Amino acid sequence: MRKTTSYGSWKSPITADLAAGGATSFSGLAVDGRDLFWSESRPTEAGRYTIMHRGSDSTVTECTPRDFYVRSTVHEYGGGAFTVSQGLIYFVNFKDQRLYRQPLEGTPEALTPAEGYRYADMVVDHGQQRLICVREDHTGPGEAVNSIVGISLRGGDNGAVLVSGNDFYSNPRLSPDGSRLAYLTWNHPNMPWDGCELRLAPVNSDGTLGQARLIAGSQSESVFQPEWSPDGVLHFVAEQTGWWNLYRWKDGTVQALCPMQAEFGRPMWLFGYSTYGFASSNRILCCYTEQGIDRLAWLDSASGKLTPIASPYTEIDFLRCGDGMAAFIGGSSILPSTVVSMDFDGDQVHPVKAAFEVTIDEGYISVPQEISFPTAGGGQAHALYYAPKNKDFAAPSAERPPLIVMSHGGPTSSAMTSLRYAIQYWTSRGFAVADVNYGGSTGYGREYRRRLNGQWGVVDVNDCCNAALFLAERGLADRDRLAIKGGSAGGYTTFACLTFRNDVFSAGAGHFGVADLETFLKDTHKFESRYGNTLIGPYPERKDLYFARSPINFTENLKCPLILFQGDEDKIVPPSQSQMMFDAVRLKGLPTAYLLFHGEQHGFRKAESLKRAFEAELFFYSKVFKFELAEFIEPVAIENFPSGT
Repeated sequence: MRKTTSYGSWKSPITADLAAGGATSFSGLAVDGRDLFWSESRPTEAGRYTIMHRGSDSTVTECTPRDFYVRSTVHEYGGGAFTVSQGLIYFVNFKDQRLYRQPLEGTPEALTPAEGYRYADMVVDHGQQRLICVREDHTGPGEAVNSIVGISLRGGDNGAVLVSGNDFYSNPRLSPDGSRLAYLTWNHPNMPWDGCELRLAPVNSDGTLGQARLIAGSQSESVFQPEWSPDGVLHFVAEQTGWWNLYRWKDGTVQALCPMQAEFGRPMWLFGYSTYGFASSNRILCCYTEQGIDRLAWLDSASGKLTPIASPYTEIDFLRCGDGMAAFIGGSSILPSTVVSMDFDGDQVHPVKAAFEVTIDEGYISVPQEISFPTAGGGQAHALYYAPKNKDFAAPSAERPPLIVMSHGGPTSSAMTSLRYAIQYWTSRGFAVADVNYGGSTGYGREYRRRLNGQWGVVDVNDCCNAALFLAERGLADRDRLAIKGGSAGGYTTFACLTFRNDVFSAGAGHFGVADLETFLKDTHKFESRYGNTLIGPYPERKDLYFARSPINFTENLKCPLILFQGDEDKIVPPSQSQMMFDAVRLKGLPTAYLLFHGEQHGFRKAESLKRAFEAELFFYSKVFKFELAEFIEPVAIENFPSGT
């Protein structure tokens, strides 16, 4: 018999400890022959990333010693922190950002001698006995200098510059015979998904590069993942038709392989993203996104025939191919993020390692529903809606659930479709959740992604607000208990919704969000330092827009309580952003709380920080929405609240 209790008060087996432990993530994957390697986070080890290995006997072991932390900070977000070739692992150590080489069962040995340089996105050039990679030089004054360098496998140098002069570089990829190097490059104010160039240069006998030629891309057209087929044909993803589709450069011409209204690309927030690989010269294993859902398929590049592969995974990335097998990181609404291997014969997929073991009964797991809803300007926006679900509890028949609208980061990102206890923590307690793919999100083509250009703080705000109102009007959420939360760019959207559409939400939670766009522009790192030119307008020419879109300048409009979470070492969104928002809300007399986590950066990685953030946010909502908690939670000091907690 289910017990009747108000939404929010349901007792759940998905504890904050479990949700924090389920924050394990995978960030990169490599295949060396039939050996599989991946990067795995450890929330219980202060968020450390380590390299894992699955050998031919299917045994999974940890490669990296405990005093090493595998993570690059190029572009601050990193990615592409390791590669493996002929049984040797090459990786970046987080503490000093130096490159190391490690035999599979040996001790890491430093390749680069000095700090002040950062490295990412490596490929081994056996012909020249070097690593080719992206280097970010922080040794001089002013903005960091990015380039592509070659680093001797003998060690002892910080890299000989091969390509330089532009603001950014990524994806150096060497042809199978070592005679040509392809790479991507772009300049301020672009982000790589706004527009970048694919260039191809000959490799001279002394290892230097000859004159590069432009293959694809431009200031207004992006390119993703250049890759060489086994027979030396350059392939890549481009958006000539408005969708990220697969192409190849052959006989001096660019050839479309399978034009369709689907996305074979990703926004390159991290190095190392991969959506396709080669089983043979003409047989490509790929994944693509349709309406926010990832699908796996074979593509015959000779005929252009695309053959879907039955798979339980709706979220697929870091796809790599090896000898007779492939691997990727996949997930679905009932499967957590998982390292997966796949045999080319029979198309069978095999889970290797999941982010967490699913020990929770399905009676507590809410499966999302894809929804589209009308929004400003007569358009449509998209979201994943999670209904409250707990097999032990029901709410009174006349009650509607409180709703948490989630605004993802980026903002050029998208809602994840894999099972996350970070969402089930809420739904199993009686909250509804809407994870919104607002205009600007990836997965719906270039036109949808560019809806946000010049309109950040407008389009995203309208879409998040309209998602909440759409669900409330249909009785799927309580109109008087709508909350919004988001981190980073999603934190900005949260602040903007509460400030500029102050009649929609009754509470908010800002996780390392942007409050003052002008200050953020001056304080942030190189990679995003001109992002505002695209999202808002050129600075300082449109300084008026930066002022008008900054929530901190209009806090007099705020009407509802707000809780804030921040890491004290965040270099992307500095703590000053959360602090100024907290001060403004407190001075206005609204209930507010601020939790600053020591040693955390952009996005929390420590289990103890994650646990406290989950519980503090739930405690805050219980006070604001006036429901009883099912378990004891350490109180949060809430300013301007009658009891102080």
